[in-house]
Amino acid sequence: MEYFVYCRNKPGVDALRAEHQEAHWSFMDQYDDRMIARGPTLNEDRTAPTGSMHIVDLQSEAEAMKFAYEEPYAKAGVFNDIIIRRWTNALKRTMWDFEGDDTEPRFLFLAKGCEGAGVTSRRNELLEAHRAYLNTPGRIERGILRGPLWDAAGEVWVGSIFLLQAPDRAYIEAFFADEPYTKDGLYTEFEILPWRFGGRH
Repeated sequence: MEYFVYCRNKPGVDALRAEHQEAHWSFMDQYDDRMIARGPTLNEDRTAPTGSMHIVDLQSEAEAMKFAYEEPYAKAGVFNDIIIRRWTNALKRTMWDFEGDDTEPRFLFLAKGCEGAGVTSRRNELLEAHRAYLNTPGRIERGILRGPLWDAAGEVWVGSIFLLQAPDRAYIEAFFADEPYTKDGLYTEFEILPWRFGGRH
């Protein structure tokens, strides 16, 4: 099962995070063959991390909890909150399969879905229009990874994540303004977070 794990930093933890960076990498080494994407979210000028994002193939919710909470940054108190969601890999690849260069910034678009009976059916009715919108020339080339987020049982749609390459935040906002889920009101809120590929450098 694929899981999206996003851990948001507390304020003022840059030194603490740097202190535990090697331990963090060593912990993640054991998941190398199951890692789909990873990397820090960044502040607006991309000079400091604001969080830690991983998409990884894990066997159960219990293993996902261990992955998130036994990780050295988490144990050291770096994070303010931790989001764990089931996820489906719509592009059936990893971030390392992305063929674009790194001449433009990269972003995490994290969208929270609306709640209520029938929301998953509403999302499913728009799925083909959603795919068609994202797969048009000029858009498809910018997609690194994307996919729906689900509840713990993997049955109820709770949002979406996209990893994209784009000139700036305004481009991402315009990119999603006419997207079918956005226009239908399926997204109640979203974040556009500067992000970069992670791992040992």
